[in-house]
Amino acid sequence: MTESGQAHRKNEHLALAESNFRRTPPTSSLNDIRITHRPMPEISMTEVDLRMSNMDFNWQYPFYIEAMTGGSEKTGEINQQLAVAARETGLAMAVGSESIAIKEPAQATSFQIAREVNPDGFLMANIGAGHSAANAQRAVDLIHADALEVHVNAAQETVMPEGDESFYWKDNIKEIVEYVKVPVIVKEVGFGMDAQSINELAEMGVQYVNIGGRSGTNFAQIEDRRNREAPEQYSFLYDWGQTTAESLLEAQNATDAINVFATGGIQSPLDILKAQIMGAQAVGIAGHFLHTLLTTDVDGLIDEITRWQKQLTELYALVGARKASDLVNVPYILSPELKNYNDQR
Repeated sequence: MTESGQAHRKNEHLALAESNFRRTPPTSSLNDIRITHRPMPEISMTEVDLRMSNMDFNWQYPFYIEAMTGGSEKTGEINQQLAVAARETGLAMAVGSESIAIKEPAQATSFQIAREVNPDGFLMANIGAGHSAANAQRAVDLIHADALEVHVNAAQETVMPEGDESFYWKDNIKEIVEYVKVPVIVKEVGFGMDAQSINELAEMGVQYVNIGGRSGTNFAQIEDRRNREAPEQYSFLYDWGQTTAESLLEAQNATDAINVFATGGIQSPLDILKAQIMGAQAVGIAGHFLHTLLTTDVDGLIDEITRWQKQLTELYALVGARKASDLVNVPYILSPELKNYNDQR
């Protein structure tokens, strides 16, 4: 594949993600979780503290701009705008896969712009699990990242016309965790995780996982639409994997020795609250924020994020939670389908 071809693929991913969003707006799998309302929360909104704080992540808010893009001139412009929004709202931000910048140094600027625009913000680098520990550190150094996302994407690679055919990743992940100088988050790209895999990652020394559930950006569908010779020949994989809600249930049945982040079809502050009630320490949003940016502008995205920050504070108060650790006490009900999944697992 030529260098220009790789950059073109990044542009295609961006365009197809937005096209799919407009054609069929995502429905959050967290709709299958109902919070039980208790009418006397005994709290004032001024008492709410949204801060996420542990030894590696000290964020003012428990949600962030999840990895989306980079690797071409157009996607560099998107990263610049996302970084402005992150800077103005105090959110953390992850960049898209930097693999292309490792192969094509000329594309590095499309990622570095995020640090230039937001020099003091919390930025997360991103690289595929097939890369070496040395390349992972290069991805971190490229944007002076505060953390690293290592993505696992076997289903995407399976459908991708030029995708990899080898998925031997465990040794790489273990070496990356031991070698890289910042916290490492192992994340799925939208097909979910199961309890066994989460336990295996914990045994390998991974301290953070992002369950990356199905119900948001669908990379099986995106890669299939890119296959011009035989488009949509992998339609049977469009619902492959666990939803975000199912993956959070899987995480509840896994070891407590690992910290859980959640992404996948987050559409509202209520989704953030539900994910946290289900055990997520932090929640990432990609597709919804991209759609907001592309259909308004960077000021529109800033307004949306600011509104979510206010509304999440209100939701904490509505369920009587002064801080995130109080959310474990919030009762909820699973839909029959989701309960059936949980019972069988």
